[in-house]
Amino acid sequence: MSTTTTLITGIGSLVTNDPGQGAGPLGLLTDAAVVVDGGTVAWVGPAADAPAADERFDAGGRALLPGFVDSHAHLVFAGDRTAEFNARMSGQAYSAGGIRTTVAATRAASDAELEANLAGFVREAVRQGTTTIECKSGYGLTVEDEARALRIAAGYTPETTYLGAHVVAPEYAEDPAGYVELVTGEMLDACAPHARWVDVFCEKGAFDGDQARAVLTAGIEKGLTPRVHANQLTYGPGVQLAVELGAASADHCTHLTDEDVAALAGSATVATLLPGAEFSTRAEYPSGRRLLDAGAVVALSTDCNPGSSFTSSMAFCIAVAVREMGMTPDEAVWAATAGGARALRRSDVGTVAVGSRADLLLLDAPSHVHLAYRPGVPLTAAVWRAGVREV
Repeated sequence: MSTTTTLITGIGSLVTNDPGQGAGPLGLLTDAAVVVDGGTVAWVGPAADAPAADERFDAGGRALLPGFVDSHAHLVFAGDRTAEFNARMSGQAYSAGGIRTTVAATRAASDAELEANLAGFVREAVRQGTTTIECKSGYGLTVEDEARALRIAAGYTPETTYLGAHVVAPEYAEDPAGYVELVTGEMLDACAPHARWVDVFCEKGAFDGDQARAVLTAGIEKGLTPRVHANQLTYGPGVQLAVELGAASADHCTHLTDEDVAALAGSATVATLLPGAEFSTRAEYPSGRRLLDAGAVVALSTDCNPGSSFTSSMAFCIAVAVREMGMTPDEAVWAATAGGARALRRSDVGTVAVGSRADLLLLDAPSHVHLAYRPGVPLTAAVWRAGVREV
């Protein structure tokens, strides 16, 4: 089957995330070109050396980089928590309990309503340069509602995560052990066929270390790979548990001991930082600098959800990470692209290299640094997903 090749030329600055291609960890190339063949990258190099192609796109001296890889998002839900956000911004403290408000609205919504919401959020993310997005369940907390959330999500991304252990379901408020039994039994059986990952909110007000271990171990036995909501609201066992069980990522990582940092640095578990959550809850930001200096792999993600981080903008997260978390623009861009790919254990996205998926973001700017330099400014000029231009 023949495919159309496209030459993207006139790229002022190209982030490849391949140090073998260009300068520094970002593998930066100037005056560059990329050839896309079908859904993959077929050639990368200086524009002067570019081969012929069926079609030509002139980037006009603008910056091209891999599409953002958002490795932590909660997009299957219904309802609105504006009042909660307004109250929090008026001085009330954030706690994990607000999730139950969304649970009630999500259970009451139809499949069509949930899918329409999800489709809208995915479109919104793509318009801002996100080309790969993970999606969790966790707002149904019944066997039927968790399974349908994952079925719906699987229509939009292969990166689906079973998060029945988001909080204890309201019906089990007096029997958390019974809910863990449900999550690790009947609910897992119904959800595992639609999921790649298993996750747990290991936190005061949600699940303790023993409960989290039970959830993750059961998921592993079903063939799911673990990831963990860890150490967001206080110090706890989440990071150590994630590393011990070989989780792909420990997410939030806001409150870390020196032992937690060392464990992450000495493992393949990615520390996924979610600056939107701290921004939206007025909480302490995690230190990206501390993790990077220790040698940990860091990813950035939106944590898009209706309660604590209602943003789908990876560019916003990059800007906040640079301003508030001690990361350089280069480090933040790497974390939002290649770092997210590492957190999803993907080698086909997050880079611009021969054989990678042609997921590309063209900025209306001469450099990737503008993502932090011009916060809040819509800089997306074009987006390709698997070689198809969608923006």
